[in-house]
Amino acid sequence: MAKFKIQINSVTSVNELSNYWTDQDYLTLLELYNFPDAQSIKKENLEEYLKMAITDFEPTEAAFILLNYKLSEQLTEGQIQQISNDMLLDKICEEYPDISLHAALFSVNQLLFKAYNGKFLNASATVIECEVSSDDVNACLTDKELFLKILVKGLSDDNIIKRLYTEQLEGNEEFPEANDILWSLEDLGHNKIKAVTSENWINKSDFELADFEAELEIQ
Repeated sequence: MAKFKIQINSVTSVNELSNYWTDQDYLTLLELYNFPDAQSIKKENLEEYLKMAITDFEPTEAAFILLNYKLSEQLTEGQIQQISNDMLLDKICEEYPDISLHAALFSVNQLLFKAYNGKFLNASATVIECEVSSDDVNACLTDKELFLKILVKGLSDDNIIKRLYTEQLEGNEEFPEANDILWSLEDLGHNKIKAVTSENWINKSDFELADFEAELEIQ
């Protein structure tokens, strides 16, 4: 049984994931949105020009182009069309049944939200920075399943992860969903960890404790 000590340093709500879209993404999308001479645009202006290009299209059509660019290998054309319509009404990046797509859907949604100045629903992600120490030198703190099982020890019982995945958190069932619940998990050095997830999964009010301990059996 491994023992862990956790100190939550910050829990921040953000409306976009930095560095999700690359300059090449912007250039490719500008072409898809029929923007002329995209290569001549300065790098620092690419996003602004893309937002302008997006709004030359009807919202559902613009959403289809963006979704097709990011998710055509995971979704059928019919599924993409349905999501394009649903995004104007619901937070699909939180509600879509396949949670492995939530991170991509979030960034697509937020680009459309900014381009159309709120016509699409706003969504948020949560960035958690903490310090985690263990008496087990072999414990891999960037293992998403292990980290999530540690982290939930400081969350209220109302947290949606604790309610939906009770058996998995207790180790009674496999927990592959952890890889999709946590969008990223980064070792910052000196026991400091940075995790990113949807605000739907974890938000600041879920944390009952800033410092807590956990005991887990590592497989």
